[in-house]
Amino acid sequence: MNSHSGKLRIATCQFSVSADIRRNARAISRFLQRAKKSRADMVHFSECALSGYAPTDWPNLKRPDWNLLIEHTRGIMVQVKKLGLWVVLGSIHRLTEPNKPHNSLYLITPTGEIVDRYDKRFCMQPELAYYSPGDHFVTFTVNGVKCALLICFDLRFPELYRELKKQKVQCILQSFYNARQSGPSVHTHIMRQTMQAHAATNHFWVSMANSSARYAPYPSCFIRPDGVIERQLPPNRSGMMVNTVDIHKPIYDPAGIFFKDIAAGRLSNGPVLKDPRSRARKKIF
Repeated sequence: MNSHSGKLRIATCQFSVSADIRRNARAISRFLQRAKKSRADMVHFSECALSGYAPTDWPNLKRPDWNLLIEHTRGIMVQVKKLGLWVVLGSIHRLTEPNKPHNSLYLITPTGEIVDRYDKRFCMQPELAYYSPGDHFVTFTVNGVKCALLICFDLRFPELYRELKKQKVQCILQSFYNARQSGPSVHTHIMRQTMQAHAATNHFWVSMANSSARYAPYPSCFIRPDGVIERQLPPNRSGMMVNTVDIHKPIYDPAGIFFKDIAAGRLSNGPVLKDPRSRARKKIF
């Protein structure tokens, strides 16, 4: 696809992520091959897709097998270079002890290089026992589409999305691990819906990649800039879907013409009136 086409084919993948790094790596490898055959430009995996997620998969992150994790990360990078794909890979990133690792997304280019790493900025209270929150955004452009990375609980902080909107981001790739639950939960009713709202209020394309380990309260999905879920995978089943971001496609955006005013701190789209009838809010005229 033309490097400035404004179109980006994203393969959004879900599988049953576990503490078994070798098993996770095999699943990732299979999806990379499928994505190449499906002519995807980019492959998007869930939170901690390679490493497994603490505390659900890793009850104790003090002694993960770092050597094994590094080995399989490098193996994936070699495969990515052979296939010529962009990859967003969920994993954990080791820090100098006693600092806890980051919960991260590695951004791997078609040359097989890690060019950036997004570290989950907001960790839930229980996660703080396992992870160190990050402090930066990651944005990049593929085929003329400006993208950004976020992870799971970041969803709860609309300020992140508004800041990315100010940076002219057009597509969000957000990785989740809401899985291995006992059944439907608040996540069933909140996560996709909140992301739909972020997409519609900021005019973002969105790829949501979740683990499918049973029970996952919602599946991976692809959302348009008007908030419509264009496609989603079957729940609690391994799968991949390829969707196209098209920044030139006309999609309803009634708030777009007012964004510059909002970004400047103006919370009304009209002039300040000096009419006394406007200011007399306790009177009926």
